[in-house]
Amino acid sequence: MRIAAAPISWGVCEVPGWGYQLPAERVLTEMAEMGLTATELGPDGFLPADPGRRARLLDRYDLRAVGGFVPVVLHDPAHDPLPGLRATLASFEDDAVAVLAAATGVDGYDTRPVLDAEGWRTLLTNLERIRQETARPVTLHPHVGTMIETSEEVNRILDGCGVALCLDTGHLLIGGTDPLDVVRRASGRIAHVHLKDVEAALAERVRTGALTYTQAVRAGIYRPLGQGDVDVAGIVTGLTAAGYPGWYVLEQDVVLDSGDANPMEDVRTSLAYLGGLR
Repeated sequence: MRIAAAPISWGVCEVPGWGYQLPAERVLTEMAEMGLTATELGPDGFLPADPGRRARLLDRYDLRAVGGFVPVVLHDPAHDPLPGLRATLASFEDDAVAVLAAATGVDGYDTRPVLDAEGWRTLLTNLERIRQETARPVTLHPHVGTMIETSEEVNRILDGCGVALCLDTGHLLIGGTDPLDVVRRASGRIAHVHLKDVEAALAERVRTGALTYTQAVRAGIYRPLGQGDVDVAGIVTGLTAAGYPGWYVLEQDVVLDSGDANPMEDVRTSLAYLGGLR
């Protein structure tokens, strides 16, 4: 099992105003202290944009970059996402996975529009163009507050195009999709995994609109692996049986109030849980 970290587990997020942002040096130091050897890139500005400078920084902590989260507008007929995406991906490491989110075009994940027929045609066409014209691993990440959130929307992606998926176990469950069902139905489409555990009662409050996504994260919707309602063990077992060769990225989104917070303890708990599954 190839396990990687993600800066969001330390509260580092691309959303403006998303809590206290820890410096890269502390986050990378704590990743290395736990024996992690790989990480996703985090939001723009967290690590150096220049690939050489970034590689040298990561080398100091014996870390490698395995992927990066890339919000991109895919549904707007007046916007071609490929030029900007190509420019972003040019700075990625050769084998790093691009984790695309179908961005709404506004900051944050608390509200989103509903796609009409033209928007769906545009989104699916753009995903196929990206899949065929991008010479690197690209996945689509169903994500709360983006254009692909609900189980119906996930199914439209599976049926309507051939793009690979980033299986985010938490965002799928919050959006109403059983991630284990996706493993059973479409394991061949999964090229990257974000492992999260989720408190189902809070997920239901997000689905009903009783809580915004940001409020739910502050309330602790994400739990250390094995302490929530996602069948993490079943998902790992299913992917292993299917021959999944990719990374399992530990992601437990948090909002920090200050630099006194200690998010690494939850990451350590998740690592221990995964160690017990081997």
